[in-house]
Amino acid sequence: MKSRTLPLLVALTGLGIAVGIAAKKGKKQLSEESLAKVEAAIPKEVVKPKEKRKLLVFSRTNGYRHKSIELGNKTLVMMGEKTGAYEAFVSDDLSNFEKDKISEFDAICFNNTTSEVFRPHKTKFKLLDAEQKKEVLAKEKELQQNLADFIKNGGGFIGIHAATDTFYDWAEYGEIIGGYFDGHPWTLKTDVSIKLDDSAKGNPIVAAMSDGEPLNFKEEIYQHKAPYDSSKLDMLLRLDTETTNMDVKGIKRKDGDFGVSWTKSYGEGRVFYCSLGHNDHIYWNPKVLSIYLNGIQWAIGDLKK
Repeated sequence: MKSRTLPLLVALTGLGIAVGIAAKKGKKQLSEESLAKVEAAIPKEVVKPKEKRKLLVFSRTNGYRHKSIELGNKTLVMMGEKTGAYEAFVSDDLSNFEKDKISEFDAICFNNTTSEVFRPHKTKFKLLDAEQKKEVLAKEKELQQNLADFIKNGGGFIGIHAATDTFYDWAEYGEIIGGYFDGHPWTLKTDVSIKLDDSAKGNPIVAAMSDGEPLNFKEEIYQHKAPYDSSKLDMLLRLDTETTNMDVKGIKRKDGDFGVSWTKSYGEGRVFYCSLGHNDHIYWNPKVLSIYLNGIQWAIGDLKK
């Protein structure tokens, strides 16, 4: 990268210690009441980690930015501290995806990321000249390859909610995470019912659902498009279409296949995804936090299923 463009690229992409402008938008103060609810909901039972674990929590957004991101990030930090399962490092610094840095982590969590998060926002990108765009896209491709290699070589990857609304221009990412966002017919104020997938009975990741009771609350629920294929995923949770309103607008799938959470492998790596995470109350729901903690520990390699 030529020195004449470096200051501009650092400012626009956050490749140094700078954090992208979009990543700061929408930040809100967390109430003591919310944090107290989160702390009370954190699971007390945890699988003892084989060694000290490091989790990178990344929530950069170049599209819609969820208001729950800060609470989600704080929840992941608190859950790691209270259980000892991992130490969470919250950072949108893209230098963490350089080869010499990414190897420091056991797993990476994309918390409500959106769009092409390894490049500047489109309003900034269009201001670059042709050579600068070429350099930025080359760096983006390099970081993407580093992330793919990290997972293929045994690293863990966790996606929360809008993590499937990310990297549309990088087809391999869709294969890594298992599908792309294709709208949310069920919005943040919609009552939904989430059930345990039949194949997940006995799976320790969703042990909190072993009582057979569904999760009933208001939440934004996604539908997913290709490469989503639930027959090729280890499904954990689904939308219960028998008890959830199916007359809402925007339903594109005709097969009733609305996966909410799943796991999969990618090379030697382990991928855990859950679309719950739009509304704040998700982060103080004990069952949901149990699923997230177990999913993280499975992705890291400490929980066997």
